[in-house]
Amino acid sequence: MNSVAADDRRWMAAAIALAARGRGRTAPNPPVGCVIVRDGRLIGRGWTQPGGRPHAEARAIQAAGDVSGATLYATLEPCAHVSQRGPACADLIVAAAPARVVIACGDPDPRTSGRGIGRIEAAGIAVTQGVETEAARKAMTGFLTRQAKRRPHVTLKLAISLDGRIALADGSSRWITGGAARAHAHLERAHAEMILVGRGTLDIDRPILDVRLPGLEQRSPRRAVLGHGDTPPGWTAIRDPADIGALEAVDHLLVEGGAGAAAAFLTADLVDRLLVYTAPIVIGAGRPAVGDIGLADLTDAHDRWRLIDARTLGIDRLAVYERL
Repeated sequence: MNSVAADDRRWMAAAIALAARGRGRTAPNPPVGCVIVRDGRLIGRGWTQPGGRPHAEARAIQAAGDVSGATLYATLEPCAHVSQRGPACADLIVAAAPARVVIACGDPDPRTSGRGIGRIEAAGIAVTQGVETEAARKAMTGFLTRQAKRRPHVTLKLAISLDGRIALADGSSRWITGGAARAHAHLERAHAEMILVGRGTLDIDRPILDVRLPGLEQRSPRRAVLGHGDTPPGWTAIRDPADIGALEAVDHLLVEGGAGAAAAFLTADLVDRLLVYTAPIVIGAGRPAVGDIGLADLTDAHDRWRLIDARTLGIDRLAVYERL
């Protein structure tokens, strides 16, 4: 690998790290990161702000000021459409006139797809595409899922005992896992626009579903309940998993509570990612983690999930799976 390519990957990785700061707060816009570099030095950086504006490129250009002779790194193709909320980033880049633009992946939004890059190249600015594409796409999973499937990216969280229970027979579940695992789960909450529990979990536990990590309290997601019945003030009622496509400004949905809710989303084949926290305890005659999903043949259960991460969190184990 030559030095230019190595530098491109290093600086794009920095832009991707910045993009992660916006996850769960930018919908319906994607969480994008941008850095501007001249002579090997960072001169500007930005990430998409809460609510989707200002965009990452606009923030980075403003921070850098003069970008002549510089290279701009963006995790997503700069937008080509003007909205009432701000100018097109492709136009801002053309006006700023950096020497070069490096882009991780194209924008599937038909208002921009290919047009942002074309506008920049037409201005005589060199464009390099496809740097750290996979990592950038992972940072924008929610936005890309919404574009492709017209629904949020869904994560199902399970906190279970070694024998697959989520509570005692009477419903007591505080706490299955230890403090480190619960802290990690709260970080996951901070990365979602909405968190959902089943009606049984709401009625029995009366969960708050906030983020209780120092400095991230304001990142608590909106709350939703699956099922029928009265909905507490400030909660969103979702009658059926198929209805999640109609949720506004929700690109990441965290399904956190109840065997019924877990089964409903699995049965509907709407789970993209599994977070399984396993505590080193045996409960016995407790409540199962997942209800009936209509599985009639064990062969149908195989080749559906891929392990992408595993780690120890205090006394507990976390396994993360992606849908194949």
